[in-house]
Amino acid sequence: MLDTRLTYILGDDGPAAAAAPDPVDDDRLLDAYSRAVTAVVDGVGPAVVRVAVAADRAAGRHGGTGSGVVVSPDGLVLTNSHVVQGARLVRLAVPDGREVEAVVLGDDPHTDLAVLRVTHDATLAAARLGNSKALRRGQLVVAIGNPLGFESTVTSGVVSALGRSLRGAAGRLIDDVIQTDAALNPGNSGGPLVSSRGEVIGINTAVIAGAQGICFAVSSNTASHVLVEILRHGRVRRAFIGISAQTLPLPRRLARTLGYESSLAAIVTAVEPGGPAADAGLAERDIVVALEGQAVTGVDDLVRLLDGTRIGRRTELSVISGGRLRKVAVTPAERDRR
Repeated sequence: MLDTRLTYILGDDGPAAAAAPDPVDDDRLLDAYSRAVTAVVDGVGPAVVRVAVAADRAAGRHGGTGSGVVVSPDGLVLTNSHVVQGARLVRLAVPDGREVEAVVLGDDPHTDLAVLRVTHDATLAAARLGNSKALRRGQLVVAIGNPLGFESTVTSGVVSALGRSLRGAAGRLIDDVIQTDAALNPGNSGGPLVSSRGEVIGINTAVIAGAQGICFAVSSNTASHVLVEILRHGRVRRAFIGISAQTLPLPRRLARTLGYESSLAAIVTAVEPGGPAADAGLAERDIVVALEGQAVTGVDDLVRLLDGTRIGRRTELSVISGGRLRKVAVTPAERDRR
């Protein structure tokens, strides 16, 4: 009886052999999820590069590797600022086996993004930047990179949350960050987070140590802004008004009296002599509650709202001074050239 059952299961000239289905094309065995992931990898994988940075003791640079993604066929590459570590030249390993040199066109630690350009006369496979504002929670995403030195590694997951804020190495909040559970590890930094449509919707940047499935990517819309700013100006321009400030809890009675809904604001702790704020009459202990009608619920809001579009433009601050609400018109200067 045992022999008969084994023969049936193994299909050795038994009924199972006669009933075995014909071989089926492998493509028909792939489900929709697998087809979506493999399509993304086939389309974007050739545009993902390994970024190698040489050590430089004089500059305090230890060297290392990360990932990057080519975003134009003539060799523009997006990666993380912390990957390039302030280097001027880096080496890129392309999936087809070539190694090319690239120059760092611009490095923006405030968003942890850097833009590279290949110096060789080479045509590279390029990925397309998508619109990260069109993302939805639960949407399928794929991360491609070189984690821990394992090149061309693919992981997949979903968009866990949108609109997160992440503190960058420079201390500034990176806004509009995408949270995902697609597994990321050291070496994934700078690689693309890709939608099922094959569009790059984020640049992978960080994980929370000790957590499982909590990873972050700078949104593609932020990356597009940084890319354009660096190509036009060689840097990302930001406005500067010449103050130091701290986040301050507003007394509920004061906020209610002045018709201010938020319980937080930014209090001025120092004013730079000769700066835009000093010229406008802003003083220590003044409390900034709004900028051009947008609520300022702390220092991070004030920094975020003072973007490059404010440079040289008259900007109205709503300020509580001496228990009264007043308007102050200030004209921001450019932060890097103050």
